[in-house]
Amino acid sequence: MSDLPDEDFEIEEQLPDKAAPKVPVDRSLWQRPWAQLKFVSFQPAIFPRMLGEVSSDARPGDLVNVYDKFGNRVGIGLFNPRAKMPLRVVSHTAEPLGEEYFESAIRRAVALRRDMFKLDAQTEAYRVINSDGDGISGLTIDRYADVLYCDVYSLGIFHRLPKWLPLLHELLGTKHVRIHVDHDIGSLEGIKPSQLKHLTESAPDKVRIKEHGVKFEVDFAEGHKTGFFCDQRDNRKRFGTLVKGMRVLDLCSYTGGFSINAILGGASEVTAVDLDENVIVQGRRNANLNQVSPNKLKWVHADAFAYAKQMQKNGEKFDAVLCDPPKFVMTRDPVFAAEGMRKYSDLNTIAASLVNPGGLFVTCSCSGLVTLETFEACVIKGVHRLNRRLQIFDRTGPGVDHPVYSNCLESRYLKLLWARVP
Repeated sequence: MSDLPDEDFEIEEQLPDKAAPKVPVDRSLWQRPWAQLKFVSFQPAIFPRMLGEVSSDARPGDLVNVYDKFGNRVGIGLFNPRAKMPLRVVSHTAEPLGEEYFESAIRRAVALRRDMFKLDAQTEAYRVINSDGDGISGLTIDRYADVLYCDVYSLGIFHRLPKWLPLLHELLGTKHVRIHVDHDIGSLEGIKPSQLKHLTESAPDKVRIKEHGVKFEVDFAEGHKTGFFCDQRDNRKRFGTLVKGMRVLDLCSYTGGFSINAILGGASEVTAVDLDENVIVQGRRNANLNQVSPNKLKWVHADAFAYAKQMQKNGEKFDAVLCDPPKFVMTRDPVFAAEGMRKYSDLNTIAASLVNPGGLFVTCSCSGLVTLETFEACVIKGVHRLNRRLQIFDRTGPGVDHPVYSNCLESRYLKLLWARVP
């Protein structure tokens, strides 16, 4: 099961060189409000120890002009002194910019999806704005048919969103909006979701979409996160093309995206396992929408670890096994991070043991704090415990609607390994 990337990572703080002499700077000519960095950086996320002086007229949620320690204008950003991340730099430029920047950024983001990648021809669900990846830090927007689902992580974004929504609807042809603010982040940022409740009153609780011709029902009220993960769109389709005639096990199946694609791709049978009974109910509805026979798609309400261990004891084998678990690594804390990595290793060891010789093994991680290389090493270590090897033929991530900027590679979060198990 994939996750959303936005606040899933913490950028390592780049602290100023303590030995470097202080540089005298005349701030009297700086464009107000302003904030000064303690160093030269292209990072969009500025944490408290990375932030220097801030002009006295800078208010929570303001768009401020950003200067480096030498007094050079280096960009603009959204300021909030009470936030964990008090400054989010949205554009690194020496040119003076104002609020007009955001309209340009929104238009660029929509054009990337609709004009360059022509996603409307493939799907009715895709990421419209990917936070730092589109130069609008603290905001993700997913489109589901005529509904926009907005995840807000910044007070500055929250203040401006009502002004941006008419433009988004105009560009995308959408009609409704749902706005989500995480309770803990909202408390830290000083966001009061009730202030925008009027914008969401007409939004439906459910909507049906098509993705590469496959039908899904998105349940905003009961589903995890947005109710449907756009990031696995291309991976779901690809998986379906590789499993014709195969017996498939889908661990952490959520609402059946991979399982249904597998059946439609010609899999002989699929066992879909998830611990959440509600998403299994939703998965059955999705299967019915696509006229998938219940004789071919079996739903199991169980913990993925426990079910896989039981299958291992029973001597069961599958031609293809897919693992798409929830995020296991939540923090940089060494103890908790190590526990999360042990979970990845253990699950992949058990899952790989269920693959027939020569079978397909696809495994995923949506932990933003885990790099692709670290995840790959973890999976390999787990499989080697079995005295088996992986013939890795690809490593993928989310679709083109989840871009990242080169100055924020930490926002890469979804990782998939595709392999045969000889």
